[in-house]
Amino acid sequence: MRLILMTGKGGVGKTSVAAATGLQCAELGYKTLVLSTDPAHSLADSFDMELGHEPRLVRENLWGAELDALIELEANWGSVKRYITQVLQARGLEGIQAEELAILPGMDEIFGLVRMKRHYDEGFYDVLIIDSAPTGTALRLLSLPEVGGWYMRRFYKPFQGISVALRPLVEPIFRPIAGFSLPDKEVMDAPYEFYEQIEALEKVLTDNTQTSVRLVTNPEKMVIKESLRAHAYLSLYNVATDLIIANRIIPETVTDPFFQRWKENQTQYREEIHENFHPLPVKEVPLYSEEMCGLEALDRLKETLYGKDEDPSQVYYKETTVRVVQNQNEYSLELYLPGIPKDQIQLSKSADELNITIGNHRRNLVLPQALAALQPSGAKMEDDYLKIRFSEVAKV
Repeated sequence: MRLILMTGKGGVGKTSVAAATGLQCAELGYKTLVLSTDPAHSLADSFDMELGHEPRLVRENLWGAELDALIELEANWGSVKRYITQVLQARGLEGIQAEELAILPGMDEIFGLVRMKRHYDEGFYDVLIIDSAPTGTALRLLSLPEVGGWYMRRFYKPFQGISVALRPLVEPIFRPIAGFSLPDKEVMDAPYEFYEQIEALEKVLTDNTQTSVRLVTNPEKMVIKESLRAHAYLSLYNVATDLIIANRIIPETVTDPFFQRWKENQTQYREEIHENFHPLPVKEVPLYSEEMCGLEALDRLKETLYGKDEDPSQVYYKETTVRVVQNQNEYSLELYLPGIPKDQIQLSKSADELNITIGNHRRNLVLPQALAALQPSGAKMEDDYLKIRFSEVAKV
């Protein structure tokens, strides 16, 4: 299955691009699903038809769906939700308040990953296009396998074993005092089963022959800056970007003096997009005089993006985000972090993990065996790669 994630700053037109890409894939004969995981769904508005949690046929070979976090919650997290509700009610909260608070923040992002994994395992579709949340939320989604693994290995798995072993002994004393039971094995197993699914999906997300991110941007200063940061953070999580789509460019046919300054600014920003994202290919889409709403309008957008025969499921550029290079007795771990100054990067090593922090994004990179026994001996930025040297610790 080919997996394409469309993301970008809110309001740049990523939903329209995702829908038009789905139309082109379907026209070429691929069974295609466009799935919206953005909590503020607009995919149904783009197709101008009702969509729900389950895929609905939009056109031959094309299905659309909008993730309903509540349905996924009940199907995958029902036992945990019921337990948390029981705990909250025992602490004095009313039923409806307890049920609402049992839905933990960020669960819709986790369910987005679980839904992707399910479609991947079923294998019914040839192409899965994710109309993702805006960049900040999308990056949190892509970091979940890394962050979740860290917590599961260090905290949850040991706690799970202790809890299951002690429950029969402690429960008779605990329940009369607390007013609720300790979590049973079903409740304790659910989070780890979630993690196992997400961990398996991580291998798909980091395989640049199967999965690509497409960044949709506009020729505006703030939007370009956010897109550049998103590209760097995606590289940090070893998720490849293969195409940039510059949307809403004012056509040359627009000659009204009101737009002259805007067009001049866009000319400058278009050059910046091509230069700053090089060598990634860039597609440009004009600002249309109508809303991109309905299949007829999306067909025009589709032709602008891909013409008649271009295959959007191709990998436009194979980006290598992590590589290990050996130079005599030294190794170099090289991370592709375009546009990130070295002074914004913090590094530390703990056992077999390298901790990399950029702003509020952190990755705990499990080192290859060849590097795990070595210590970082220096780092530099070169050609958009952070090159970290590893060498043996000097013996005293």
